Amino acid sequence: MLRRWVMLLLLPILAACSGAADLDEPPVELGNFSLKHNVVVAPNVQKGPLSRDASKEDLIASMTLAIDERFGRYEGAKDYHFGISVEGYVLAAPGVPLVLSPKSILIIQITVWDDAAGKKLNEEPHVITVLETFGTGSIVGSGFTLTPEEQLRQLTQNAAKAVERYLLEQKREQGWFEEVPVDS
Repeated sequence: MLRRWVMLLLLPILAACSGAADLDEPPVELGNFSLKHNVVVAPNVQKGPLSRDASKEDLIASMTLAIDERFGRYEGAKDYHFGISVEGYVLAAPGVPLVLSPKSILIIQITVWDDAAGKKLNEEPHVITVLETFGTGSIVGSGFTLTPEEQLRQLTQNAAKAVERYLLEQKREQGWFEEVPVDS
């Protein structure tokens, strides 16, 4: 009975704390960025301890969808490609409330390619680790409140948002996605 009440109390928080919560808003400014190819692989994916199962196909499909949703909104003048490798995951299983609240985790590596230049923007893949969205059960854990599919969807949406933050940081620090003036 207590479990049902806790879940009912957490539902509004769950709905408000999604990694995709800002997809209805205008995208952040990424200059001339447009995503042409979104290649997601999982050749060496590792399932973490005490994790629920997810197939490579499900990991790839969910990550691909999350990237497409977030970056399909950009209509810059230059094409870029993503090479994303899903490296590891934990889809939290139900734990013991108030004692053990496992958290879901996703680890990816991303390489960004400049289509026109035919080269990588980051020589070494950038590693991104994301956790389940805050508020999805800090007391009871997402293993109690979400299905494995919902956990994976949330994690990949959070990872896509983290990729967007990484690109914005690289734009500021490295000048990625800026137009290069043409000599007259």
